[in-house]
Amino acid sequence: MAVLEQWLRDKGRSYSLAKAPSQVYGLLVSKVTSLVALPLPLLSFLAIPFVGGSSTTFNLLVFYLTWTALTLSHDPLTIELGGTLLVRLVCFVLPALATLAFDCGLPKFSNGIKARGSQQSPLNLGRTKLLEVVVVAIFNVLLAVGMQAGCEYVATEVLHVRSLLRITAAVPLPWTIAKDIIKGLLVRGTLRYVIHRYLLHISPSWLRTWHLTWQHSVRQPFSLVAAYDHPIDHLLGQWLPAFLPACIFRFHVLEWHLLLVVASFEELFVYSGYAVLPSGIVLPGMARRTEAHFDSVNFADQRVGNYGHLGVLDFICGSACKGEATVLDDIRSEAAKHSLQQRVDDAVQSALTGMQGQQQRSFRSKTDRPDVDGPTKDAHATVATAGQEHTAGDDEEVAADETHETADEGQQGPALQRELRRGDRRKARKA
Repeated sequence: MAVLEQWLRDKGRSYSLAKAPSQVYGLLVSKVTSLVALPLPLLSFLAIPFVGGSSTTFNLLVFYLTWTALTLSHDPLTIELGGTLLVRLVCFVLPALATLAFDCGLPKFSNGIKARGSQQSPLNLGRTKLLEVVVVAIFNVLLAVGMQAGCEYVATEVLHVRSLLRITAAVPLPWTIAKDIIKGLLVRGTLRYVIHRYLLHISPSWLRTWHLTWQHSVRQPFSLVAAYDHPIDHLLGQWLPAFLPACIFRFHVLEWHLLLVVASFEELFVYSGYAVLPSGIVLPGMARRTEAHFDSVNFADQRVGNYGHLGVLDFICGSACKGEATVLDDIRSEAAKHSLQQRVDDAVQSALTGMQGQQQRSFRSKTDRPDVDGPTKDAHATVATAGQEHTAGDDEEVAADETHETADEGQQGPALQRELRRGDRRKARKA
């Protein structure tokens, strides 16, 4: 307690334990108000592409001003942890609880949009097991946030180094944010595949036993099952692959929150069991491979596989479930569904036709211009001259042939007489 109070004093704030009910109420209202103010910049940033009636520049300006005011009025640790907790609650816990209430409240309608019908209904677990899944999943989410707070405290107060994430008033550029999130997703997918395959399934250890006893005790997954596991396994398999790349590349806190948004929605949809999902290729394939992974663990005659969500590493490493469609099969089927190859061929043919027409128009325009003195005009002149010479040569050959034929017909006499007379006249002139 003394260490915590000293740390709070160093942060420039004086905290004291509330002694009266009015003080407790005032402290509670203050904290709730500060937490309510935290999501405004993040939500405004996420809403920029969907807001109409104003320009993107204006929206970015409002977001920047709001974010600057937030960083000046709150300490960095509150911004980081408050935003993390908010993202997990809004993007995973609350939607997962809503889908669970939908599955339990309207089971007939829910089973109609489930990929496997009534087999994936959470009601099959029973009330006790279902309540256990809900409590453990929410506890694991809160534990991950507390683990992040502990790591930040150790880094800044024990080791006396800079914070694991950057928390500044300057906001990264959109291209930088997109690039960092892609890097984070790639590292997260690789780490999750390795940990899930070798630590939670292949290596005989307590981690493997806990994972099979806890998460795989649920035969068919639903959204909350993504966070239902032994707490240590959840930290290793879900939280660490997402938080570690953010620490390695030292993301800005906004980049970390956006990465967490993508990871939260991925867990929400991939484990949902619904056949109707927002994506046409990616999410349905990821959900189907996750269900196949649970099936491979439940039935001993199948080889356990599909350790990753996307399926790329399973395809490369040969760890996909037997008889299950790979990510390439999903792409091919979706391409065939939309006649993608025919569209590509038509587009290429149209492009080639347009290029040929443009070349012909350019060639004609250059040919019709009288002031063009270039290789094209010279070439046409050469061809015309050659044609004229060829025509004159043909005429001379025809005339020679006619003369020869005339001589053959017996008309050589008059011609010789005329030539002799011409010779006599030339001789007389010379004389």
